[in-house]
Amino acid sequence: MPNWEISGEYMESCNCDYLCPCIYTEPQEAATNDNCYAMMLYHIEKGHFGDTDLDDQTFALIIRSGKVMADGGWILGVVVDEKANEDQRQALSAITGGKAGGVPAMIHEGVVGDFREVEFHPVIWTMDGLKRTVSIPDVFSFEIEGVTSRNFPDEPIHLENTSHPANSRLALARASSLHVKGFGLDLDMAGRGNNGHFAPFSWSA
Repeated sequence: MPNWEISGEYMESCNCDYLCPCIYTEPQEAATNDNCYAMMLYHIEKGHFGDTDLDDQTFALIIRSGKVMADGGWILGVVVDEKANEDQRQALSAITGGKAGGVPAMIHEGVVGDFREVEFHPVIWTMDGLKRTVSIPDVFSFEIEGVTSRNFPDEPIHLENTSHPANSRLALARASSLHVKGFGLDLDMAGRGNNGHFAPFSWSA
């Protein structure tokens, strides 16, 4: 596999109550529901896979684990934005499928039990101040907003030194909605204030 490097913005919502215990127990604590559903979007601002340009490409992960994420056996599906050309699709499929090393390979080798492959769909996402929204029709959608403190109402509270694959420093957020329909999974949550995060990310191999 060629060398690759991608960096940009990550955003996520999961079905755990705020604050998700996985984040501060690495992730040894039981989720707040019978299964953990985690939806993650990664927008690449700068990237390449060998000679293939990956600037301005986007992919998403759809995850369901058991009660304790560290126990493994995850269901994992991947969506690559359909605007990617054939070379970019192959590159992002290799990266997210765990075949090209780096963080995704560690995830596949360590905790994935049922990989449901890569699909190509339109991916719509926005960043507006502390708000993040993601919509992948017929797969998943969520809306989150950063949690702020009284003293710094324009800045999200951060959790440091986590073992999260996106970044060790995560902004804390709460979700107004989370809907999952893809890869044989089904979940609808609205008005629950469940968990969310966002951060810059940088992966390479």
